[in-house]
Amino acid sequence: MTNVHEAITAHSKKQHRHIQEFLKLEEAREAAIEEVVAKCKRNELFTTDRINHITLKMNELAAKGIVPKRRLVTKEMVIEYVNRKNHHV
Repeated sequence: MTNVHEAITAHSKKQHRHIQEFLKLEEAREAAIEEVVAKCKRNELFTTDRINHITLKMNELAAKGIVPKRRLVTKEMVIEYVNRKNHHV
């Protein structure tokens, strides 16, 4: 019985670590998106490389289960988002 309990505890701890790592990556991804959106609004050059680098790490975690996948972001998606926001203000 102890082995089962230890296995469940180890599994729970591993899932918790995955979730905590995912949350840190999610925060970093959101900050990267905000930065790119701000640059786009100022008509500055920007890339989505940092966003997508973080997204790939998140999707590696998602492949192990428990956390959701995130979509890669294109420049076109950012421009479309900024244009939509500008028309609704």
